[in-house]
Amino acid sequence: MFKGWFKKTDFAQLLKDGAVIIDVRSPQEYSQGAIPGSENIPVGSIPSRTKQIKSLEVPIICVCASGMRSGSAKAQLKAAGVEAYNGGPWTKMIPYVD
Repeated sequence: MFKGWFKKTDFAQLLKDGAVIIDVRSPQEYSQGAIPGSENIPVGSIPSRTKQIKSLEVPIICVCASGMRSGSAKAQLKAAGVEAYNGGPWTKMIPYVD
């Protein structure tokens, strides 16, 4: 019944194609462990940084601790016309990063 409704995102391919990982946790959380090469932009700062993020012209993968804040950031970016994805918890994205 729901077949085809949920498309699995190929994060490995997105990263190969130049996607950027934005970690939307607080700076304190980020300093305690993060994906190498990711950018820390707390979810509350997304609105003021959207223009800058959009100018990157690459897909954006948002991550956080559980997937809630990254889901919110993804929605905000998509509404601004950015190709954005919810990567969920940052620890689950580690296997996709070289």
